Amino acid sequence: MSHRMETRPLGRSGISVPVLALGTWKYWGGIEPLRAGVDLGVSFIDTAESYGTEEVVGQAIRGIRDKVFVATKASPRHFRREDLIRATEQSLRRLNTDYVDLYQLHWPNYCVPIEETMSTMEQLVASGKIRFIGLSNFSAREVEQAQGSLTRNLIVSNQVRYSLVDRTIEDELLPYCRSKLITVLAFSPLDTGICSLRQFDQGNVLDQVARQIGKTPVQVALNWCLCQEPVVVIFKASTIEHVRENSGAAGWRLESQQLNALNQIRFRRRRPMESFARRIARRVLQRVGRNL
Repeated sequence: MSHRMETRPLGRSGISVPVLALGTWKYWGGIEPLRAGVDLGVSFIDTAESYGTEEVVGQAIRGIRDKVFVATKASPRHFRREDLIRATEQSLRRLNTDYVDLYQLHWPNYCVPIEETMSTMEQLVASGKIRFIGLSNFSAREVEQAQGSLTRNLIVSNQVRYSLVDRTIEDELLPYCRSKLITVLAFSPLDTGICSLRQFDQGNVLDQVARQIGKTPVQVALNWCLCQEPVVVIFKASTIEHVRENSGAAGWRLESQQLNALNQIRFRRRRPMESFARRIARRVLQRVGRNL
């Protein structure tokens, strides 16, 4: 029997999705943890053609497709019209489904006109192969350009890195998405793991808050992300035990004094110049035909 999970609107799509999603990057757990997540109400599964996990997701959703919100991503090397249509067909085949709920552009491609890519995305929506259009790793300016290239559809989400200790998106992207009613799908919400969070947390604030409210440090860190509207959290858990623990991050909220304490934990924000340099490097690599 499936549990009910707290939900949040997905952009301006008119539908709501669970506030927690199952991620599958570097996932090795097989079908059972994904099925356990769905049973716990985490019925939103995120994958990508580049992850190599679309097949296991397809196996996990067999027989329960109508109960699961499935998201996948197209790699930048497939952003030309014919390539994108082919990539969609291949993802659908691996996922063993007729449609994808959320189709995301995995990274910007600076060598393909965004107008060509977005018009193809609209064509895929019109054909019924995808329901909603999303982005991943796009800056506020790039989201604006992508939306400006659409004529009939809205971008509903942008999947980006966000955690208690990596708060780069708070400078510009998070406020932008909030103002445009675009859902932020937060990946790596525990950074590289609980040990990574503790390296930043010299005062053991995470453990103290967890003990105070009877939750685990992982649940506290995930709930901190959920306190930032309009964020949906994507976690990866390759065991049923971890899926259960992470699922317990929803259905309650940290109080303001606890949030204030957690906000004292040291964190990093990439400077604008660093983000700019990363994009220039990606553009150069794409122009020479690498990392597409």
